[in-house]
Amino acid sequence: MVYKYDFLVIGAGVAGMSYALKVARAKKGKVCLICKTTLEEANTNFAQGGIASVTNFQVDDFAKHIEDTMIAGDYISDRAAVEMVVRNAPAQIRELVDWGVNFDKQPNGDFDLHREGGHSEFRILHHADDTGAEIQRGLMAAVRQNPDIDVKENHFAVEIITQHHLGMKVTRHTKDIDCFGAYVLNPETEKVDTYLSRVTLMCTGGVGAVYQTTSNPIIATGDGIAMVYRAKGTIADMEFVQFHPTVLHHAGETHPAFLITEAMRGYGGILRLPNGESFMEKYDKRLSLAPRDIVARAIDKEMKTHGIDNVCLDVTHKNPEETRRHFPNIYQKCKSIGIDITKDFIPVRPAAHYMCGGIKVDLDGRSSIHRLYALGECACTGLHGGNRLASNSLVEAVVYAEAAAKHSLENIDRYTYNVEVPEWNDEGTLTNEEHVLITQSVREVGEIMSNYVGIVRSNLRLKRARTRLDLLYEETESLFKRVKASRDICELRNMINVGYLITRWAIERKECRGLHYTIDYPVHAYDQKP
Repeated sequence: MVYKYDFLVIGAGVAGMSYALKVARAKKGKVCLICKTTLEEANTNFAQGGIASVTNFQVDDFAKHIEDTMIAGDYISDRAAVEMVVRNAPAQIRELVDWGVNFDKQPNGDFDLHREGGHSEFRILHHADDTGAEIQRGLMAAVRQNPDIDVKENHFAVEIITQHHLGMKVTRHTKDIDCFGAYVLNPETEKVDTYLSRVTLMCTGGVGAVYQTTSNPIIATGDGIAMVYRAKGTIADMEFVQFHPTVLHHAGETHPAFLITEAMRGYGGILRLPNGESFMEKYDKRLSLAPRDIVARAIDKEMKTHGIDNVCLDVTHKNPEETRRHFPNIYQKCKSIGIDITKDFIPVRPAAHYMCGGIKVDLDGRSSIHRLYALGECACTGLHGGNRLASNSLVEAVVYAEAAAKHSLENIDRYTYNVEVPEWNDEGTLTNEEHVLITQSVREVGEIMSNYVGIVRSNLRLKRARTRLDLLYEETESLFKRVKASRDICELRNMINVGYLITRWAIERKECRGLHYTIDYPVHAYDQKP
C-alpha cells in the first residue's frame, strides 16, 4: 500500500504529539502520526521529575537557567540552543496548560516548583511524581480529538526513503539528500507499506534498551538515530549517554527499572551506603544534588569499592505525610515490594537513562537531510552538550517542536512527493531458530554495552566492544537480507547501529568530558569527578 501525507511524524512522545498539534492547527495538510506501540508507551510517560522553566521571576531569571545548563553540559553545549530553549520555555509551558496539562500549584495559585540536581533555583514544574504521564495524557487527548491527525498505533518505521531508493548512489559525501517519507511495517498485514510525505519528522526517543538496565521502556532501541545514520544523515555527540543515578534496585526489573526521581533528592533525600553512612561529601560540595554524571560515578565507585549491588536513598528524616503527598507513585511502588519509604531506605543504583547526542539538527530542528526534521531525545540540538541538566528534556522537545513547526509550515508549499518509489521487497521467512538467534543477539548487545561502554570506560573496553559489535553487525545484516522484515530483526539492527555509534564516538573523544569518563585520559578542568 502507498499512503500520502503532508506531514509524517515518526514517534509519539511529547515532541511528536506537540509538533503534530501545531502543524495540524495551521490547516496546511494532513498529518500522520506513526506510533511504535500505543500512544501511552512513549518515553515521555516515564518522566517523573518535571519540566524546567523560569516562572518565578522574583528570584529566578533566564541567565541563571542558561548558566546552570552550560555548567551541567561541561560547556560543550551550543549557547544559541541553550538561550533559545530557556527564553522560549515559559510560552511553551502556557501552551501545554492550554492543551489541558495540569501542573501542581500552591494554594495561592502559583506553580509548586521543585529543585533538582544542577539547578540553582526552584524551577521544576511537576504533577506529583508522574509529570511525564500527565503531559502525555493531556497531549493524547488533544491529538485523539483532532480530525486532521491520523494516528497509526503499533506501526514500525523500518527505513526513511531517500534518493537511494530511487536508484541513486548515496554516500556521506552526497549533497542534497532528500527524505520522501518512510517504509512502515503494518503488524496486521505483516507488510511494509510506503508512506510518502512532503515533510518527515523523526522523534523516536532514546536508546536505553541497548543497555542491560535502563529507566527507559523496552521500545527505546534508538530507531530514529539508526535510520538516519543508515540514510547517511549527520549524527553527533553519541558518546554522551546519561545514567540516572537512582533507579529502584529490585530483582528482575531492568527494562524498565523503576525511576526514583531526582526531585526526591531535591526534596532532601540523602544518598547513603546500606549501613547508613553518607558518601557524597567525598565527591562534590553539592552532595546529593550534584549533576547526574558526578552522582552516578560516585555511586558506581562506592558499589565497586564495597562489593555491593546498590546504595540507598534516605528520606526517613522528612515528614511522612509530606513524603507520601509529594511522591505517591514512588511510595506505592516501594510499598508493593515491602519498603515503606517513610521508614526504610530505598535501594537504588544507576541505569542508562538519556541520550544527549543523536541526529544533528539546527535551531529550526532541521537535520542534514532535506525535508527531514528531528526532535526530542533522538535529536542532538546542542542544548545538553556533555550532560543533560535535569528536566531540560521535556521543555527542549516542546520549544523545538514550535521551531520545527514554524519552519516546516513556511516551506511546505515548496515540497512535493511526486516520485516513483519502489515497493519494499518483502520476500523471505523467519523461522523459530532465527527468532532464537535474534533474542540471543539482543542479550549480547546489552551485555557488551553495559560491561564495556558504561559509566566508566577505557580504551581496552571500548575496542573490545567495537570488535564484538562488528561481528554482530555482520551476522545480523546477513540475516536481515534473507528474512521478511519484522519488528524484532529491525530493532536488533537499530540497537547494533546505535551501540556502534556510542562506542565509536567514545573512542574518538580522547579526554574525560561530561558524561564520557575514561580511565585512560586526564579529567577535564571543568569536571569534579570521583
